[in-house]
Amino acid sequence: MVVFSYSEIKVGQKASIKRTIRDIDIKKFAEISGDRNPIHLDEEYAKKTFFQGRIAHGMLSAALISAVLANELPGPGSIYLKQELTFIKPIRIGDTILVTVEVINKDDEKERVVLRTYCTNQHNELVVDGKATVMPMRS
Repeated sequence: MVVFSYSEIKVGQKASIKRTIRDIDIKKFAEISGDRNPIHLDEEYAKKTFFQGRIAHGMLSAALISAVLANELPGPGSIYLKQELTFIKPIRIGDTILVTVEVINKDDEKERVVLRTYCTNQHNELVVDGKATVMPMRS
């Protein structure tokens, strides 16, 4: 496991993980979060909605972004301070999501890093876009 200190991080640096969303992921996320909206859990209900079928929780994708920040860039010991998200397209069971973070700015005074955070599906369509502020381990 690689840990990047503030001084080692460079603008343009990226890290990613890939995850296929399964029915069990959505069910476990509903259990842990308490978000039991039927759009996520009940196919018959979800078929009657705008999405015409079940979709994953938007915050499930946010949790995957958190995993990249915690495990890849900046890595263990970093503190997740802020996240902005725009949910562009639904994520469905069976979608393979590529979660990417990219360093877009460094604040030398506060030793904080701003990263673009985004998710694309197996069709290379942007499904989630955002920006995070993280405090990496000190140099």
